[in-house]
Amino acid sequence: MKILIIGSGGREHAIAKKMLESSHVTDIFCAKGNPGMKKDGIQLVDIAEDKHEELISFAKDQEIDWTFVGPEIPLLNGIVDDFQAAGLRIFGPNKAAAMIEGSKEFAKKIMVDNQIPTADYEAFTDYEAACAYVKEKGAPIVIKADGLAAGKGVTVAMTLDEALQALKEMMTDHRFGESGDKVVVEEFLAGEEFSLLAFVKNEKVYPMVIAQDHKRAYDNDLGPNTGGMGAYSPVPQIPSEMVDTAVEKILKAAALGMVKNGTSFTGILYAGLIATDAGPKVIEFNARFGDPETQVVLPRLTSDLAQVIDDILNDQEPELVWSDQASVGVVLAAEGYPNAYQKGMPTPSFDDQVTIYYAGVVDDQGEIRASGGRVLLVEAEAETIEAAQTKVYQALDHAKTEGYFYRKDIGAKSLK
Repeated sequence: MKILIIGSGGREHAIAKKMLESSHVTDIFCAKGNPGMKKDGIQLVDIAEDKHEELISFAKDQEIDWTFVGPEIPLLNGIVDDFQAAGLRIFGPNKAAAMIEGSKEFAKKIMVDNQIPTADYEAFTDYEAACAYVKEKGAPIVIKADGLAAGKGVTVAMTLDEALQALKEMMTDHRFGESGDKVVVEEFLAGEEFSLLAFVKNEKVYPMVIAQDHKRAYDNDLGPNTGGMGAYSPVPQIPSEMVDTAVEKILKAAALGMVKNGTSFTGILYAGLIATDAGPKVIEFNARFGDPETQVVLPRLTSDLAQVIDDILNDQEPELVWSDQASVGVVLAAEGYPNAYQKGMPTPSFDDQVTIYYAGVVDDQGEIRASGGRVLLVEAEAETIEAAQTKVYQALDHAKTEGYFYRKDIGAKSLK
C-alpha cells in the first residue's frame, strides 16, 4: 500500500511512524509533514492541507491506496467530501459529520437527542444574555467558544470574575475570531478526565485504550490552557467498568446518533470524558486523533495500524491487540508558549531509550530548529508508568533545553 497522510504535527508523525511498521506498506507520504519525520523514512509532500485539488492530483498521480486526515481543519473544510467526489478513498469524517468537533452546540444536540451523559448547558450569541446567565448560575462554571480554537477555547472558571472575563475575551474581544461569536456555557463537572478514542464506520465502533492528557502549561495543572503538554496510557485510576460504560453509552450511542441524524461518521472519534460520581460524562468530542494522546496510545497498538484502517474501509472486522506496556509522552515546548514564544533554537538530541515525535520544527540548512509552540514530544514505554516516566525525564534532564520548558509531572496522577 501507498498511503498519504494529511497534516504536519506530532500526531501525524506518530500515525505515519506506526503505519510504516506494516509489512503491507511500501510508502508513506505526509503533506506537508515536518522535517523531523524524514528521520523515520516518511516522505514529505510540499502541498498545504487546504490545497484540496493539488492533494487530489498528487494522490491520483502516485496511485495512493487511501488517504488519512490528521487535523480537524481540513475535515471541516470538506477534504473528505472532495476526495470522495474525485473517486478516491479517504479515512475521516465528511464535513457534515466533522461538525461534532466544529460546533460545541451541534455536539451537545447529538448528546441530548441520544441520552449521552454530559454537562447541562446553554448556548449564547448575545454577550449580555451570556453574562446574565453566568451571574445567575455562579462559579465554578465552564465557558467554551462554540467553534475551533486550537484546544485553547475553553475556560474552567473557578470564580465569577474569571467567567465574565472569558466571555469578554471570546465575545467582545474576539480572541478566537468567529469561533467565539457563539459560546456554550456548561455546568462544572468534578472528577478525573480521560480520553477515549475509537475507529468508527457508521454504527460500528472499535475502541482504543484510554489515555490522560495534561492541558495546562505548568506543573500541578497551573497556567493557561494549551494544545496539550503530555499524556500517558494506561490510566489505572479509571476503573475498567467506567471505560466499558463509556464505550456503550457514549461512543456507540454517538455513532448511532450520528447515523440517525443523517451525518454518519467514519474516521477517528475522540471522546474527552470525565469520571464523575454518576459515571462517565462527555466534556467534548473531536473528529480525529488527539495530540498528544496519539503519541502514547499508538505505541501500545501491537496490531498493524494500516491494516486496521484498510479493513474498516473495506467493511471487514479489524484486529485490534494492545500491549500491557505503559507509555508516557512529554511535550518540549518553546519558552512563552501558549502565548508569544521563542523560535529558532536547535532541537536537542536524545538517546535511543526514547522515541521523538516532531511537531513545530523547520529545516535550517540541514539542522532541525524550533518553529512552533509545541516543538516535539519525548515518549517511552516500560512495564509501569513510573518506569516509563523515569526514561522520559532522564532523557529530558540530560538534553540541552535552553529556550524550552516542559512539565515535570506528566503521569503523576496515576501514581498517587
